Amino acid sequence: MSMSERKTIDLEQGWDFMQKGITKLKNILEGLPEPQFSSEDYMMLYTTIYNMCTQKPPHDYSQQLYDKYKESFEEYIVSTVLPSLKEKHDEFMLRELVKRWANHKIMVRWLSRFFHYLDRYFIARRSLPPLNEVGLTCFRDLVYKELNGKVRDAVISLIDHEREGEQIDRALLKNVLDIFVEIGMGQMDHYENDFEAAMLKDTSAYYSRKASNWILEDSCPDYMLKAEECLKREKDRVAHYLHSSSEPKLLEKVQHELLSVYANQLLEKEHSGCHALLRDDKVEDLSRMFRLFSKIPRGLDPVSSIFKQHVTTEGMALVKQAEDAASNKKAEKKDIVGLQEQVFVRKVIELHDKYLAYVNDCFQNHTLFHKALKEAFEVFCNKGVAGSSSAELLASFCDNILKKGGSEKLSDEAIEETLEKVVKLLAYISDKDLFAEFYRKKLARRLLFDKSANDDHERSILTKLKQQCGGQFTSKMEGMVTDLTLAKENQTSFEEYLSNNPNADPGIDLTVTVLTTGFWPSYKSFDLNLPAEMIRCVEVFKEFYQTKTKHRKLTWIYSLGTCNISGKFEPKTVELIVTTYQASALLLFNSSDRLSYSEIMTQLNLSDDDVIRLLHSLSCAKYKILNKEPNTKTISSTDYFEFNSKFTDKMRRIKVPLPPVDEKKKVIEDVDKDRRYAIDASIVRIMKSRKVLGYQQLVMECVEQLGRMFKPDVKAIKKRIEDLISRDYLERDKDNANMFKYLA
Repeated sequence: MSMSERKTIDLEQGWDFMQKGITKLKNILEGLPEPQFSSEDYMMLYTTIYNMCTQKPPHDYSQQLYDKYKESFEEYIVSTVLPSLKEKHDEFMLRELVKRWANHKIMVRWLSRFFHYLDRYFIARRSLPPLNEVGLTCFRDLVYKELNGKVRDAVISLIDHEREGEQIDRALLKNVLDIFVEIGMGQMDHYENDFEAAMLKDTSAYYSRKASNWILEDSCPDYMLKAEECLKREKDRVAHYLHSSSEPKLLEKVQHELLSVYANQLLEKEHSGCHALLRDDKVEDLSRMFRLFSKIPRGLDPVSSIFKQHVTTEGMALVKQAEDAASNKKAEKKDIVGLQEQVFVRKVIELHDKYLAYVNDCFQNHTLFHKALKEAFEVFCNKGVAGSSSAELLASFCDNILKKGGSEKLSDEAIEETLEKVVKLLAYISDKDLFAEFYRKKLARRLLFDKSANDDHERSILTKLKQQCGGQFTSKMEGMVTDLTLAKENQTSFEEYLSNNPNADPGIDLTVTVLTTGFWPSYKSFDLNLPAEMIRCVEVFKEFYQTKTKHRKLTWIYSLGTCNISGKFEPKTVELIVTTYQASALLLFNSSDRLSYSEIMTQLNLSDDDVIRLLHSLSCAKYKILNKEPNTKTISSTDYFEFNSKFTDKMRRIKVPLPPVDEKKKVIEDVDKDRRYAIDASIVRIMKSRKVLGYQQLVMECVEQLGRMFKPDVKAIKKRIEDLISRDYLERDKDNANMFKYLA
């Protein structure tokens, strides 16, 4: 039938027909026996609306139908939905609400399909709220606004029951909370304002009550276990029924009440706080502490400061222990240096291993704890023990490991590992230059007296030191090791030279080690009057060396030489292993039976100190090769000496020791001298680039530049500045005495 012939449907009649369909829908929702909608039913309802909206005015009922659509919801809610909700309480009300909301959504879906034509044209043209939204808004305004307070309280009460360990219907809560989300139609404000805020407040109150009891009753580890468990459960709660956006807020509240509020009390609990856990090596509890406290703002600061304190205390205890042991030794007049220091360094290494493992494992490699460990070690690693600085102790420790016959008997892997750790410790020591100097001295002794156990280890520790402190730090030491290899080659070619030149005969077996002056520690070279037998050797070697190079000057350092001489004593001949100095003194007795102190001194051309040391080793020590008059334990300038022909020993070969000069003072003086140069160089470098600079600034930059090798003393810097002014490198500003200018 054509448009003009279509029968006009008036509002009453059309709405009656629609009303029947709506009633049928309500019955279905209420669960009454009612057949489902067939497609014909649906088509009839849709077409009725279509027709009523496309009739010519005044019969276009779009606006009225739009209003009636809304009224049908309101009527249903007021007559059926609200009464059914109001008669129920608590969980039953929640179940009813979930059911009603589900039904309401079905009703909106069906009705908006029946009235779909409105949505497409009428609403679109007039920018009115769409049907779906109108339907949901009805529920929000009539049901949600009326009941959300009761619903919220019921939900929170169930959550609290669950926290106390009761079983609750989690699915129900999930469905109820979904209503809070869905009612917002894309916005979260209903969920956040009407439910979440109150739930968070309740959570705070709940955990605040719990924590105030636990903190009194539980030890720190137990409390942390409970706290971790609570956080796990709350997370679980979010996963099961709260909206995911609540997780950070909820956990923040729980962490605040359980941890932030009681952080200090927890950490400082007398018998179970952080100190106690560190003391008793409670690794798991410490890991838990880290996990928990890392979640709260600045929570790790107090933990790391307690850690630093603890490590410092442990380290200082080791220093004290070593001090006490050393002073006991002193009282017993035993050899003080040596074993005690070895034990001390060993213990410091063990301490470092232990706490580094804590930092890596318990504290998950966190920078804050690395910093704490570093600062703690810097405190006690820079304390000396019994008058030896830690730089010296570390150098002696390395020496003991690397030399033959040291007190440490270790496998190659263990040596490597230990050296690695020593180098790590060196990082904490402020006087690295002092370590380098002591190490060089000891390295020189190992190399020259063939005391080094293994060349590879020597090179390996130098590589490690180079990585840690830079190439400048090890360049001299590397030079020393290379020198020895070259010296051996040199000796071989000297022997070849001797066999090829029969005229060049030194008369005795001669081994010469040629070294580069710059690499080695400085040694006193005296013009010792060599015995005739030795002068010949020196001449022969000089001739040989001239054939190799014309431009190098040889300086002979007799103080480091050794000789094997035969002593023809009455009981038997004994081979004596002595230093060049001792040999020169003994050979004097080939031509004289009896010599006075002053004669020996004149003939050898040595200083008092050296002669006293020499003669003491030969006449007052273990082996009395010379007899002394008067027979006392000390040497004085009036003594006389003669060859002891009765001397004998059960061994055929004996080494006559010459006590070394205590080089500690000299090392420290050398280092001081080097430091002066380093400070000078640093000041000039800074001033050259800055041209003009204030005193404070200059000192600061200087300390920063030199800090990798040593901590320069401010007084020393001041002295060097004055010195540079007097040498015209810098000048003071005429108007401001604290400003310096660079003089090119």
